Amino acid sequence: MMNNTVLIIEDEEDLLELLEFTLQKEGYETIGFLSITSQVKKILDEEKIDLILIDRNLPNIEGTTFVKEIRNSGYQNPVIYLTAKDKPTDILDGFEAYADDYITKPFNINELLARIKAVIKRSNKECDTLKVKDILYNFANKSFSIDDKLLDLTHLEHNLLLEFLKNQNILLSREHLLENIWKDSIDKQEKTVNVAIKRLKDKIDPDGSKNYIKAVRGEGYIFC
Repeated sequence: MMNNTVLIIEDEEDLLELLEFTLQKEGYETIGFLSITSQVKKILDEEKIDLILIDRNLPNIEGTTFVKEIRNSGYQNPVIYLTAKDKPTDILDGFEAYADDYITKPFNINELLARIKAVIKRSNKECDTLKVKDILYNFANKSFSIDDKLLDLTHLEHNLLLEFLKNQNILLSREHLLENIWKDSIDKQEKTVNVAIKRLKDKIDPDGSKNYIKAVRGEGYIFC
């Protein structure tokens, strides 16, 4: 019996119910929404979502826009667009917007099930790693590498770099880093953050040519 969870975002209520019923009959767990709300992001934070099945024509935001937003926030869940947008340019746009597959309406339910199974199977083989730019993180052995060369990081540097990779292109304040990386450490000062990031930058970008981590004066740091 499968225990994969599919997040479905589809604004046609009858179709949403059909998709949930069909997937549950196949052994999947489903969580359904008729639109993008703050609750969707909360689910992504709190649940292990193995696949996002999303329409593009949603009432408050275009599906590809939402997927781009969550990708830029570090979410790597595989995505299948299920949509009436079926022009060749639409399909290309979908794949440029992080589609793992693109299915147009009307669709064959058995083909949909087969594609869902294929995407989840493929992504499960890849989920042990996180790749941002040329930095690869292996969750199994908690190691970072650049161009197949392992990085020698301290525990603190490991947690700091992982936090940046999960939040690519998001400005992280020193307060955020202290709260999430240093936590209850007695050495919890803003200058501590500056020193730690300088040491990390020296290890991941010794000649400064890649400029992974940028300081924003008076605000914090951003990995881009």
